[in-house]
Amino acid sequence: MAHDAFDPRFRTLIDEHAPVRQLGSGFSFVEGPIWHPTEHHLLFSDMPGDVRRRWDKGGVREVERPSRKGNGMTYDADLNLLVCEHATSSVVRIDRQGNRTVLASHFEGRELNSPNDLVVHSSGAIYFSDPWYGRMPGFGVERPRALGFQGVYRIPPVGGAPQLLVDRFMFGQPNGLCFCPGEDRLYVNDTDQANIRVFQVEKDGSLSNPRVFASGIKDSLKPGVPDGMKCDREGNIWVTGPGGVWVYSQDGRHIGKVSVPELVANLHWGGPDWHTLFLAASTSLYAVETKIGPRHEPFMNQQRHNAPSRQTTMAPSSGLDLNASRCALIIQDMQNDVVMEGGAFASSGAPAHCREQNAIANLARLAEACRARDVPVIHVWFVVEPGAPGLTLNAPLFEGVVDSKAVVRGTWGAEPVPGLQPHPGDHVVTKMRMSAWEGTSLETILKATGRDIVIVAGAWTNMSIEHTARTGADKGYVMIVPEDCCATMNADWHRASIDYALKNVAAVTSSTSVAAAIGHSVADVAP
Repeated sequence: MAHDAFDPRFRTLIDEHAPVRQLGSGFSFVEGPIWHPTEHHLLFSDMPGDVRRRWDKGGVREVERPSRKGNGMTYDADLNLLVCEHATSSVVRIDRQGNRTVLASHFEGRELNSPNDLVVHSSGAIYFSDPWYGRMPGFGVERPRALGFQGVYRIPPVGGAPQLLVDRFMFGQPNGLCFCPGEDRLYVNDTDQANIRVFQVEKDGSLSNPRVFASGIKDSLKPGVPDGMKCDREGNIWVTGPGGVWVYSQDGRHIGKVSVPELVANLHWGGPDWHTLFLAASTSLYAVETKIGPRHEPFMNQQRHNAPSRQTTMAPSSGLDLNASRCALIIQDMQNDVVMEGGAFASSGAPAHCREQNAIANLARLAEACRARDVPVIHVWFVVEPGAPGLTLNAPLFEGVVDSKAVVRGTWGAEPVPGLQPHPGDHVVTKMRMSAWEGTSLETILKATGRDIVIVAGAWTNMSIEHTARTGADKGYVMIVPEDCCATMNADWHRASIDYALKNVAAVTSSTSVAAAIGHSVADVAP
């Protein structure tokens, strides 16, 4: 079944002919899929059947019956399961021992309608929608409504009564909701109104500035409505709709549709690399492979225990194991003035050592391998304005920048070396210090994309690379240094840094090992 691309951007997210695989069928009406990041299985709900099921490589099996007509599910940062229960009109937490705690069940003394979907903010706050589908026959327990409206709520990080976040009569049936990658916007769809609204998330967790992000999500000839909704790591919105899953770019343009044989109620990414999109669709569970993964959610941090030790030296055959969804690649200071003949620092020996290391070609191949696995590539450049205003002359390196009139914005010397220019989708960060962290937006990008394993390479090994690795380790990041992608003034300085200082703050390895560890071969990429 071919998918529909209405905009070229859709083809960067999924192959138009990616097969939709059926993983199980014969259910009543499935909902709420959620992937466990360490046990690698999928839980999903079957509301009319009043059962919760699990899928893994061994197939489908029941894990709880009755399930109190559970619907939307997710995990909190501690991997406690959070469930919207239709039968009890509650949001509940189920810990790893199976103990159940009610987090929200009433608003202003009256029972909630039937919490439907939920998402966890990095602060620990829980946002949930409250339509009244759970008071209808089959999907819940038929009974009168206690509230006269359908709202969207927030449970504070410390717990307590749910806080109503929207006008009481804004929504007909609020349903799926998701944050953007930076968590400064919350999207909420409305099944009755066939639209998606977006809100600004304020520092106190409240919502403001509502506007309609997308409308007209309906088709009189095809079944399907706005229901489940997720955001990918680039900020595109994936929402259920007629014929499958509709995809919207950040600017609200409908760029494509994933076609599914049955009406889709909800979706969630999972799999070892988070590139499998699981689809809860009426009587069946489906899966399709995508080129992109989800926005980072707090529960995904639980894979942290699989990270390599910072104090281990990784040889090419060492079996380095990295999760691509947690990695980012920094290409640092690979600029003409720094490592090219004719550059301001050419007399230092840097161009010759860069050639000896084959650092440019090795790094270009590694960058392509990272892009193929959706690992963000971040270019960090040392750039000053003419005359270097604001650059403190507290070190010989900075004095050399001024004396040599090096890396001046707009000049050849500040430009990236041939072969390492930014590609569409890459990030560019500028700095005026040795460390890539100091006074830059680097950490903002890493947090927004949910990355805590940082691969750092470029120039110069014993200065910028070492400073960046040290600071990253202090900040709690896992630092990886592929030494054949690094260069400095000469081999002695390079080895001194690699063999001593960097071993204490990073996993020192090779570009081949890193590419293999994220599931891609550099041999597949031309230099």
